[in-house]
Amino acid sequence: MAVGSGNWPEMHPVKGFRLGTTAAGIKKQDRKDLVIMNWDSGASVAGVFTLNRFCAAPVHLARRRIHCSPEYFVINTGNANAGTGDQGMLDATEVCLALAEHANVQEDQVLPFSTGVIGEPLPVDKIVAGLPAAISYLSEDGWHRAGEGILTTDTRPKGASRQFAVDGKKYTVTGISKGSGMIKPNMATMLAFMATDVAVDQAVLQKLLSNAVNLSFNRITVDGDTSTNDCCMLVATGKAGNEPLTHSEGLLYQALKQAVEEVATALAQAIVRDGEGATKFLTIQVEQANSVADALEVAYTIAHSPLVKTAVFAFDPNWGRILAAVGRAEISELKIDKVAIWLNDVCIVEGGSVARSYTEAEGERVMNQEEILIRVQLGAGHITETLWTTDLSHEYVRINAEYRT
Repeated sequence: MAVGSGNWPEMHPVKGFRLGTTAAGIKKQDRKDLVIMNWDSGASVAGVFTLNRFCAAPVHLARRRIHCSPEYFVINTGNANAGTGDQGMLDATEVCLALAEHANVQEDQVLPFSTGVIGEPLPVDKIVAGLPAAISYLSEDGWHRAGEGILTTDTRPKGASRQFAVDGKKYTVTGISKGSGMIKPNMATMLAFMATDVAVDQAVLQKLLSNAVNLSFNRITVDGDTSTNDCCMLVATGKAGNEPLTHSEGLLYQALKQAVEEVATALAQAIVRDGEGATKFLTIQVEQANSVADALEVAYTIAHSPLVKTAVFAFDPNWGRILAAVGRAEISELKIDKVAIWLNDVCIVEGGSVARSYTEAEGERVMNQEEILIRVQLGAGHITETLWTTDLSHEYVRINAEYRT
């Protein structure tokens, strides 16, 4: 059973941003699987996309159209429309065209997103037939239904919302995400959609989103697999009435930056907490590294070690597995006599070997907790980086073995 709360946080509507969700029967009848998002003209749209070179047809289209003044997103679950060749592009285009005709906008103002099984033809007829119902549900209060409508193997919806005030005026950032398996950075394997009512120039919004993604979605991993369909989108409707932000500076920009990073981090951590078969939430923090690259290399080597992950699942404080992972990380230099490692508040390694104060009982006490911090000091510099991951359980194997059945 996955750790963390399945309860929705308070989701503040974003002025000018509407969401509509329906059940189109893409894989299962009566399951919410089609979501439309819409906003008025004049908004700014930013996006970050997967670096997987087999990226899905909708990713190609969304990336190409993001500068075409988009006004609609259309998202389907149950089918990734990836590995589908030219037909996949034709299918994604047909869905966009159908929505554009319903909404009376240009086709390139519709951005498509898909998630689900790779390599199967997109059921265009079902999606197109579901569009009128999804449109009828469009509402600024549609976040909850949309959060449910974008799920695949997730066990719970994921949402986050922040409000803040600058010079007496209130602003909002709200978002939803999906993902629980095939999670690894280079965008992370997930879909995320965020919106704010702040007016922001597109270039400033893109920089803000890219930075937030690097601190959140690009700091999570469940299994080391980067998907073909990853996207994170941020829409700024401008309905708060502020003078548009045209530079990355000032009180409003800093407050918005903090809110977007907080929402993105909450959504990213929610993905890890819902990792397929996860029973533990792990924070890997590498300190005193010589560079960001070295810190992340050590952190990911630990996070991707099946032996470390299965030891955590089994409540086994097998510190040798963590030590071995640090030792094989491909970093510029490792002085083993400088290395220290903690499990929460328990020092397990110091001076490159088992800590004198360490006891197996203390290690087991930590391993029995649902949230564990693995903290590594390299003694080489002043850089600290943090990422989040899960354990590896029997349930993860079962879920992914049965994914297509």
